[in-house]
Amino acid sequence: MNILVLILGILPGFVWLLFYLREDIDHEPKKEIFYVFLAGSGITFIALGFEYLLSDAAKWVSVNQCQPQACALWSVLFLFILAAIEEFFKFSAAFLAVSRSKYFDIPLDAMIYMIVVALGFATVENIGALSGQLRQGTLVSDIVSTTMLRFVGATLLHTLSSATVGYYWARGIIKGRLFGFIALGLLAGTLLHAFFNFLVIKYEDAVIYPVILLVIVAFFVINDFEKLKINEATTN
Repeated sequence: MNILVLILGILPGFVWLLFYLREDIDHEPKKEIFYVFLAGSGITFIALGFEYLLSDAAKWVSVNQCQPQACALWSVLFLFILAAIEEFFKFSAAFLAVSRSKYFDIPLDAMIYMIVVALGFATVENIGALSGQLRQGTLVSDIVSTTMLRFVGATLLHTLSSATVGYYWARGIIKGRLFGFIALGLLAGTLLHAFFNFLVIKYEDAVIYPVILLVIVAFFVINDFEKLKINEATTN
Protein backbone atom coordinates (compact mmCIF):
# COMPACT_ATOMS: atom_id res chain seq x y z
CA MET A 1 0.00 0.00 0.00
CA ASN A 2 1.26 3.47 -0.84
CA ILE A 3 2.52 5.14 2.33
CA LEU A 4 0.82 8.40 1.31
CA VAL A 5 -2.56 6.66 1.15
CA LEU A 6 -1.98 5.11 4.58
CA ILE A 7 -1.07 8.47 6.11
CA LEU A 8 -3.96 10.31 4.48
CA GLY A 9 -6.36 7.52 5.47
CA ILE A 10 -5.34 7.74 9.12
CA LEU A 11 -5.03 11.54 9.33
CA PRO A 12 -8.76 12.51 9.48
CA GLY A 13 -9.45 10.05 12.28
CA PHE A 14 -6.37 11.15 14.22
CA VAL A 15 -7.32 14.84 14.01
CA TRP A 16 -10.90 14.21 15.12
CA LEU A 17 -9.65 11.95 17.92
CA LEU A 18 -7.53 14.77 19.33
CA PHE A 19 -10.52 17.10 19.08
CA TYR A 20 -12.98 14.81 20.87
CA LEU A 21 -10.57 13.70 23.60
CA ARG A 22 -10.71 17.27 24.89
CA GLU A 23 -14.23 16.40 26.06
CA ASP A 24 -12.93 13.49 28.16
CA ILE A 25 -13.03 14.73 31.74
CA ASP A 26 -11.48 11.63 33.35
CA HIS A 27 -8.78 11.00 30.71
CA GLU A 28 -9.04 7.41 29.52
CA PRO A 29 -5.69 5.56 29.28
CA LYS A 30 -4.05 5.71 25.85
CA LYS A 31 -3.82 1.91 25.71
CA GLU A 32 -7.58 1.66 26.26
CA ILE A 33 -8.24 4.25 23.56
CA PHE A 34 -5.99 2.31 21.17
CA TYR A 35 -7.69 -0.98 22.03
CA VAL A 36 -11.15 0.47 21.36
CA PHE A 37 -9.91 2.09 18.14
CA LEU A 38 -8.71 -1.35 16.98
CA ALA A 39 -12.09 -2.83 17.91
CA GLY A 40 -13.77 -0.27 15.68
CA SER A 41 -11.32 -0.98 12.88
CA GLY A 42 -11.85 -4.73 13.12
CA ILE A 43 -15.64 -4.59 13.21
CA THR A 44 -15.59 -2.66 9.93
CA PHE A 45 -14.79 -5.79 7.95
CA ILE A 46 -17.74 -7.68 9.47
CA ALA A 47 -20.11 -4.78 8.75
CA LEU A 48 -18.84 -4.52 5.18
CA GLY A 49 -19.41 -8.25 4.75
CA PHE A 50 -23.06 -7.85 5.69
CA GLU A 51 -23.36 -4.84 3.41
CA TYR A 52 -21.90 -6.85 0.54
CA LEU A 53 -24.56 -9.52 1.03
CA LEU A 54 -27.22 -6.83 1.11
CA SER A 55 -25.92 -5.31 -2.12
CA ASP A 56 -26.76 -8.60 -3.87
CA ALA A 57 -30.38 -8.10 -2.83
CA ALA A 58 -30.27 -4.55 -4.19
CA LYS A 59 -28.92 -5.83 -7.51
CA TRP A 60 -31.73 -8.40 -7.67
CA VAL A 61 -34.31 -5.63 -7.25
CA SER A 62 -32.74 -3.52 -10.00
CA VAL A 63 -32.46 -6.48 -12.36
CA ASN A 64 -36.13 -7.30 -11.87
CA GLN A 65 -37.05 -3.69 -12.71
CA CYS A 66 -39.36 -2.70 -9.91
CA GLN A 67 -41.96 0.02 -10.42
CA PRO A 68 -40.68 3.61 -9.99
CA GLN A 69 -42.44 4.22 -6.67
CA ALA A 70 -41.42 0.82 -5.33
CA CYS A 71 -37.82 1.40 -6.45
CA ALA A 72 -37.75 4.79 -4.72
CA LEU A 73 -39.09 3.24 -1.51
CA TRP A 74 -36.57 0.42 -1.73
CA SER A 75 -33.72 2.92 -2.24
CA VAL A 76 -34.67 4.78 0.94
CA LEU A 77 -35.07 1.52 2.85
CA PHE A 78 -31.73 0.31 1.50
CA LEU A 79 -29.97 3.43 2.80
CA PHE A 80 -31.61 2.97 6.20
CA ILE A 81 -30.61 -0.69 6.42
CA LEU A 82 -27.01 0.06 5.43
CA ALA A 83 -26.81 2.78 8.07
CA ALA A 84 -28.43 0.50 10.67
CA ILE A 85 -25.85 -2.22 9.99
CA GLU A 86 -22.96 0.15 10.55
CA GLU A 87 -24.43 1.76 13.66
CA PHE A 88 -25.28 -1.61 15.17
CA PHE A 89 -21.80 -3.03 14.64
CA LYS A 90 -20.06 0.11 15.89
CA PHE A 91 -22.13 -0.01 19.06
CA SER A 92 -21.53 -3.75 19.43
CA ALA A 93 -17.77 -3.22 19.17
CA ALA A 94 -17.82 -0.51 21.83
CA PHE A 95 -20.14 -2.43 24.15
CA LEU A 96 -18.11 -5.64 23.97
CA ALA A 97 -14.82 -3.79 24.33
CA VAL A 98 -15.56 -1.52 27.29
CA SER A 99 -18.87 -2.22 29.00
CA ARG A 100 -17.09 -4.30 31.66
CA SER A 101 -13.88 -2.30 31.67
CA LYS A 102 -12.74 -0.66 34.89
CA TYR A 103 -12.09 2.47 32.83
CA PHE A 104 -15.75 2.72 31.86
CA ASP A 105 -16.62 4.40 35.13
CA ILE A 106 -18.81 7.40 34.27
CA PRO A 107 -21.72 7.78 31.80
CA LEU A 108 -19.78 10.32 29.70
CA ASP A 109 -17.35 7.54 28.76
CA ALA A 110 -20.09 6.01 26.61
CA MET A 111 -19.85 8.95 24.21
CA ILE A 112 -16.04 8.96 24.25
CA TYR A 113 -15.68 5.26 23.51
CA MET A 114 -18.41 5.29 20.86
CA ILE A 115 -16.55 8.08 19.07
CA VAL A 116 -13.25 6.20 19.27
CA VAL A 117 -14.87 3.09 17.79
CA ALA A 118 -16.39 5.26 15.05
CA LEU A 119 -12.98 6.70 14.20
CA GLY A 120 -11.50 3.21 13.92
CA PHE A 121 -14.38 2.29 11.61
CA ALA A 122 -14.04 5.45 9.52
CA THR A 123 -10.26 5.05 9.23
CA VAL A 124 -10.61 1.63 7.59
CA GLU A 125 -13.22 3.09 5.23
CA ASN A 126 -10.91 6.01 4.41
CA ILE A 127 -7.95 3.78 3.63
CA GLY A 128 -10.16 1.57 1.48
CA ALA A 129 -11.59 4.51 -0.47
CA LEU A 130 -8.18 6.10 -1.06
CA SER A 131 -6.62 2.77 -2.02
CA GLY A 132 -9.35 2.32 -4.60
CA GLN A 133 -8.53 5.69 -6.10
CA LEU A 134 -4.84 4.82 -6.16
CA ARG A 135 -5.50 1.59 -8.07
CA GLN A 136 -7.49 3.59 -10.63
CA GLY A 137 -4.52 5.86 -11.22
CA THR A 138 -6.12 8.92 -9.63
CA LEU A 139 -3.90 11.99 -9.29
CA VAL A 140 -2.37 12.66 -5.88
CA SER A 141 -4.13 16.04 -5.76
CA ASP A 142 -7.49 14.29 -6.19
CA ILE A 143 -6.63 11.80 -3.45
CA VAL A 144 -5.82 14.70 -1.13
CA SER A 145 -9.12 16.34 -2.07
CA THR A 146 -10.97 13.12 -1.24
CA THR A 147 -9.21 13.06 2.14
CA MET A 148 -10.44 16.58 2.90
CA LEU A 149 -13.98 15.71 1.83
CA ARG A 150 -13.99 12.62 4.02
CA PHE A 151 -12.60 14.68 6.92
CA VAL A 152 -15.64 17.00 6.90
CA GLY A 153 -17.98 14.32 5.57
CA ALA A 154 -17.90 10.59 6.22
CA THR A 155 -15.42 10.65 9.12
CA LEU A 156 -17.27 13.43 10.94
CA LEU A 157 -20.58 11.68 10.22
CA HIS A 158 -19.39 8.49 11.90
CA THR A 159 -18.31 10.39 15.01
CA LEU A 160 -21.59 12.29 15.28
CA SER A 161 -23.89 9.32 14.69
CA SER A 162 -21.90 7.22 17.18
CA ALA A 163 -21.76 10.09 19.66
CA THR A 164 -25.55 10.22 19.46
CA VAL A 165 -25.75 6.51 20.25
CA GLY A 166 -23.24 7.06 23.05
CA TYR A 167 -25.30 9.87 24.55
CA TYR A 168 -28.41 7.69 24.77
CA TRP A 169 -26.29 4.88 26.16
CA ALA A 170 -25.11 7.28 28.85
CA ARG A 171 -28.68 8.39 29.53
CA GLY A 172 -29.68 4.74 29.87
CA ILE A 173 -26.98 4.26 32.50
CA ILE A 174 -28.15 7.34 34.41
CA LYS A 175 -31.84 6.44 34.22
CA GLY A 176 -31.33 2.72 34.78
CA ARG A 177 -33.16 1.84 31.56
CA LEU A 178 -30.30 0.69 29.37
CA PHE A 179 -32.07 -1.31 26.64
CA GLY A 180 -34.72 1.28 25.80
CA PHE A 181 -32.28 4.18 25.63
CA ILE A 182 -29.75 2.23 23.56
CA ALA A 183 -32.49 1.24 21.10
CA LEU A 184 -33.54 4.89 20.85
CA GLY A 185 -29.93 5.94 20.34
CA LEU A 186 -29.39 3.38 17.59
CA LEU A 187 -32.52 4.62 15.84
CA ALA A 188 -31.43 8.26 16.10
CA GLY A 189 -27.90 7.48 14.92
CA THR A 190 -29.21 5.39 12.03
CA LEU A 191 -31.61 8.12 10.90
CA LEU A 192 -28.82 10.69 10.93
CA HIS A 193 -26.49 8.37 9.03
CA ALA A 194 -29.13 7.45 6.43
CA PHE A 195 -30.25 11.06 5.92
CA PHE A 196 -26.66 12.16 5.37
CA ASN A 197 -26.18 9.44 2.74
CA PHE A 198 -29.47 10.47 1.11
CA LEU A 199 -28.28 14.09 0.85
CA VAL A 200 -24.95 12.98 -0.60
CA ILE A 201 -26.71 10.99 -3.31
CA LYS A 202 -29.44 13.55 -4.05
CA TYR A 203 -27.08 16.55 -4.13
CA GLU A 204 -24.05 14.83 -5.62
CA ASP A 205 -22.49 18.08 -6.85
CA ALA A 206 -23.46 20.18 -3.83
CA VAL A 207 -21.62 18.85 -0.78
CA ILE A 208 -22.69 21.90 1.18
CA TYR A 209 -26.06 20.33 2.09
CA PRO A 210 -24.73 17.23 3.90
CA VAL A 211 -22.01 19.37 5.50
CA ILE A 212 -24.62 21.82 6.84
CA LEU A 213 -26.49 18.85 8.33
CA LEU A 214 -23.33 17.72 10.13
CA VAL A 215 -22.60 21.22 11.44
CA ILE A 216 -26.11 21.45 12.91
CA VAL A 217 -25.85 18.00 14.50
CA ALA A 218 -22.39 18.86 15.85
CA PHE A 219 -23.91 21.64 17.97
CA PHE A 220 -26.35 19.15 19.49
CA VAL A 221 -23.55 16.66 20.19
CA ILE A 222 -21.43 19.31 21.90
CA ASN A 223 -24.48 20.20 23.99
CA ASP A 224 -24.91 16.51 24.85
CA PHE A 225 -21.35 16.44 26.15
CA GLU A 226 -22.05 19.47 28.32
CA LYS A 227 -25.23 17.95 29.75
CA LEU A 228 -23.36 14.80 30.76
CA LYS A 229 -20.56 16.87 32.29
CA ILE A 230 -23.09 18.80 34.34
CA ASN A 231 -24.72 15.54 35.45
CA GLU A 232 -21.32 14.21 36.52
CA ALA A 233 -20.54 17.39 38.45
CA THR A 234 -23.87 17.36 40.29
CA THR A 235 -23.65 13.69 41.27
CA ASN A 236 -20.13 13.97 42.76
